Amino acid sequence: MSFRGGNASSGMGVAEHSKSTYQELQRKKVFRYVIFKIDEKKKEVVVEKTGGPAESYDDFTASLPDNDCRYAVYDFDFVTSENCQKSKIFFIAWSPSVSRIRSKMLYATSKDRFRRELQGIHYEIQATDPTEMDMEVIRERAH
Repeated sequence: MSFRGGNASSGMGVAEHSKSTYQELQRKKVFRYVIFKIDEKKKEVVVEKTGGPAESYDDFTASLPDNDCRYAVYDFDFVTSENCQKSKIFFIAWSPSVSRIRSKMLYATSKDRFRRELQGIHYEIQATDPTEMDMEVIRERAH
């Protein structure tokens, strides 16, 4: 089902591929992360890049543009103090302070709608610079 039509105020659809890619990360652990961008011409959220399970958090953050907004999902694996292997899925709204106003607005107004399409997100982080989403922040939220 496509969301191209419908409510003009929400305006932004979610590409089917974006949802299925997220589900592969969530259920099958095919990806460590997925980076999504808004395709302004198609008016939908599309997959820009995926990272395999072996990629690190640094690989992930290096894949985000310095001067433009993105949505991203990161699957964080960790071991609890009781020695249990756990995994938490983070939704990251990346909106660097230097990005265009239009881009910031577009991502801000579409975020909740997009996030609702992705079932099973544990935490959300909004970051305007890399320090707001560094590994320590992630680790602290997950525990």
